[in-house]
Order: sequence, then C-alpha cells, then structure tokens
Amino acid sequence: MAHSYQNQLSETFVSEEWNSGLLTQFDPLLVWGSRIVSNRSYEGDIRQRGDAVHINSLTRPTVGDYKLPEGMTAQRPETVDQLLHITEAKYLQLLVENIERVQAAGAMESPINKEMVRALAREADSFMGRVIAAGATAAPNVKVTAGNAPQALYSAILDLMLALDNNDIPEGRYVVVSPRVKRYLVEHPSISNAGAYGEAGVTKNGVVARLAGFTVLSTTAMPAGVDIVAGHSDFSTYASQFTGFRQGQSEKYRADYIDNLHLYGGKIVRFPGLDTVKPDNSFDETKPSKGILRASVDWPTS
Repeated sequence: MAHSYQNQLSETFVSEEWNSGLLTQFDPLLVWGSRIVSNRSYEGDIRQRGDAVHINSLTRPTVGDYKLPEGMTAQRPETVDQLLHITEAKYLQLLVENIERVQAAGAMESPINKEMVRALAREADSFMGRVIAAGATAAPNVKVTAGNAPQALYSAILDLMLALDNNDIPEGRYVVVSPRVKRYLVEHPSISNAGAYGEAGVTKNGVVARLAGFTVLSTTAMPAGVDIVAGHSDFSTYASQFTGFRQGQSEKYRADYIDNLHLYGGKIVRFPGLDTVKPDNSFDETKPSKGILRASVDWPTS
C-alpha cells in the first residue's frame, strides 16, 4: 500500500520500517535523552515546533487523624500545570543510490548515514544536557589532587547520594560524568570491580557501571563547566518525534534522498512538596530542582 507521500515507483518504501531502523541507530547514542536519565512520559502527539505538552502534577494530600465523632473530611485532588515546549526542529536527510534497495540492503548501515545519525543524536543530547544542568541544584566543587583523584571522585558521588537520600528521591538514580572523571573513577576498586563494568553491551547509552544505587554513565556531551550530574529520570523529561518522511531524487547529487524532521524538547519536571508553587498555581521554575544535582571538579593545575 502506497502512502500519500510516495510515488508509484516507490511503493516498497515503508515509513514504519525506516523509522524503526532510525530509532535503532539513534536511541543507543543518547545519554541525557536516554530513558535512564530522562523520562519519555509526556511525548504526546508532537506535530510541529512550538507544540506544547501539558504536565499535571498532583499535590500531595494531607494525612488526617481519625477521631470520633468528627470522622473523616474528604479532600479534592489538586494539580499544578506545567508546559513542555517543543522548541527544536532538526532534520536528517540520507542519500541512497537506489531507493528501492533501502529496505533490502539497509542504508542505515552505511558509514555516511551512520555519521549523520550520530550528528543528529549529538545535537539532541547536548540540548538535553544543557536543560538538565541548568535546572540542577549546584553541589560544592570537588577538590582533586594528583594523588587522591579516584577516592575524591568516589566520595563526591556518595555525597550526592546522601543529598538525594535527604530529599527522598526514589531508587533508580543515575550519575553522568565527564570522560575525565570516568578516567580516574574507574581506578577506584568499587568501580573497577563492579559487576556491570565491562559486561556485554555496557557502552549502550554510555553506561559505565552501577554503583551505590546509581547507574553511572559518561558522555562527551557535558554542559560547559559541569563534570558530574546526579539525579532521577522523574525530574527531567525529553519528548522526541521523527516526523514528515519524504523521498525523492536529489537535485545536487546523482542519488535519491530520504529525509525526516526531528522535533523535540526538554524540561525539568517539578513536584509539589519539593518545588515552590506560586500563587497562580504554577511552579517557580527559576529555582533549581532538588531531584537533580550538579558538581564541578577543581582539577590540579600541574
């Protein structure tokens, strides 16, 4: 069955198959936009840049004392509205020698096309990293000397664990570190001996190890001036959709093209009880999230 955007010579092109292949290549490259770090709970139906997804947070009800003869007083549920704006629109255009060979030969596997997907993933992941770091609570800088780097970095992660514990942040936490932090952190016995380190598939989404309740990830797409970010995926959301598949003959090259528009946005998610609710029943988003922490490392200069 041909779709509306297909010509009669390209009926074998199936958008769902191309989309599946694109996501198979794209999603494992994400760290900040991965489901480990950011939830995908509010993607909804994204059609164009400028769309907004409503996020309703339920306020925590008040626990009462049951006494006679007063009995119980019912409470009405209250919500606080948040908006996730789809602010980004990036495209991916892949050139293929013969559009009829795409499905059979797997054009996504070509080196050029893989690099194009990598570039698109890097763009989206860097965007999400900036969103998360900007909304995180700043922790004290980590002081590192030439001789104590592994222990100092390990202790810093435990301090972040304690801070999240004090805020009652649930299990399933992550910590994202820069490549330089990873370089020294893996020398610590608790990391080098971790069961996850070196296991099959450990590099998917940048996973390094699992430690102290954290999934430890590393990426080169670190926001400027940030070396460590710890938190939980409940506190950041990433909405993404590839849309608008087209195919045709390239005007510039002797090849056919398939292109797609990538629409996405990201947001720090707020919760009553942890974040400040303003009189207009919205959250004060100028204040950092207690569910995400960030830290910088003071590296030795010599």
